[in-house]
Amino acid sequence: MAGLAGFAGLAAEQKSQDVTDWAARMGWVVGLLLVIALVYWLMREGWKWRGTLQGDLPELPQAPAEPGEPTQAHPSPTATLNGKPLTLSGRYHGSTTAGQWLDRIVAHGLGTRSRAELTLTGQGVSVVRPGAPDFFIPAAELRGARLDKGIAGKVLAEGGLLVITWSHGDRLIDSGFRSDHAAEHTAWVDALTELSGGPSEAAAPSHHTEGSR
Repeated sequence: MAGLAGFAGLAAEQKSQDVTDWAARMGWVVGLLLVIALVYWLMREGWKWRGTLQGDLPELPQAPAEPGEPTQAHPSPTATLNGKPLTLSGRYHGSTTAGQWLDRIVAHGLGTRSRAELTLTGQGVSVVRPGAPDFFIPAAELRGARLDKGIAGKVLAEGGLLVITWSHGDRLIDSGFRSDHAAEHTAWVDALTELSGGPSEAAAPSHHTEGSR
């Protein structure tokens, strides 16, 4: 009888311990979910705050009704689009204040990463983005283009990013794109540099010393 009583006591103690372990685990899970929710809320509020600070940025230009024929790529030993229309399918990685790769611009949807279809004509660059606002960079506002490796906290391989520098309102903006075929970037830099009248100081390669986020 004593043995049975002892066994019953051990079983009851084990059951109580299992219940306590589950309660502790549930507490950890709830605590972790609360921390994740708090981080998400802080990020969202920070995004909204940044958008408020950039409220003076004018609405994005839209492509003209008659944008013109796509520009032809220049014949070049380093270009892969010799004589072909300059169109690009790839990703839009974000926009920042020119020369400041972490100072992200989020107003008017510029902070939303997305797929992008670019077309270059004599009037400028048309940027079509499924699921995000389209915009247009007029030729008169182009300030240069370069190959780079990072923008808006996104880091790629050296030269893996096409960065277009342009003026909008009183801001100078860097917008970063990556083609599905990165070898196309050189032809775009050549054509954009010519259309803009040559690279500006702000379009010079930036040096990234901060870590990505």
